[in-house]
Amino acid sequence: MSTVKNNQKGRKGSYKERFVQLAKLGILVFHASDLANLWQIQNPNTLHTTLKRYAREGLIIRIQRGLYSLLPVEKIDPKLLGLKVLHRYAYISTETVLVQAGIIFQSIPQITLISSVSQKFAMGKNQYTCRKLADKFLFNDAGIVSEQGMQIATVERAVADLLYFNPKYYFDAKNLINWKKVRTIQKQVGYPQT
Repeated sequence: MSTVKNNQKGRKGSYKERFVQLAKLGILVFHASDLANLWQIQNPNTLHTTLKRYAREGLIIRIQRGLYSLLPVEKIDPKLLGLKVLHRYAYISTETVLVQAGIIFQSIPQITLISSVSQKFAMGKNQYTCRKLADKFLFNDAGIVSEQGMQIATVERAVADLLYFNPKYYFDAKNLINWKKVRTIQKQVGYPQT
């Protein structure tokens, strides 16, 4: 009987240690493969069983196959959620950044991402559009900043990205754009000058 109690205590301790690791890293949304690496679980069946048990006990929330969170979907930053669902290098740019900066006046319901794939998807109440960009431009970090674990384009990079996809795009508040910085970023990234 004491062996069973010791095993249960050991398991509870490992629960705590595992979630302490996530808390220290500030990770709220994660893929099963991330947890396998962090928790050093090599057997896929062990990982699957562990995640299934944690989800059943309410310790984590299953968002979709292979994607989990410590918070309900509606409490996760929609931009972070989109980047995690995409599960490849991507950054927030174009309309999403420019609407927030007041350069585009229209309401754009979807969050725009730039990555190596072109696709549209939804998660919860959020809509996402992902624009495909060639690797030679995508992995150039000129005008990309890291905020709260996300890669986000500066206003100037967002303008440069949008002009790359649509050179005749009309900006509502073009006087708010630093065109000199846009041209500098276009040159650094390798985009054609507009």
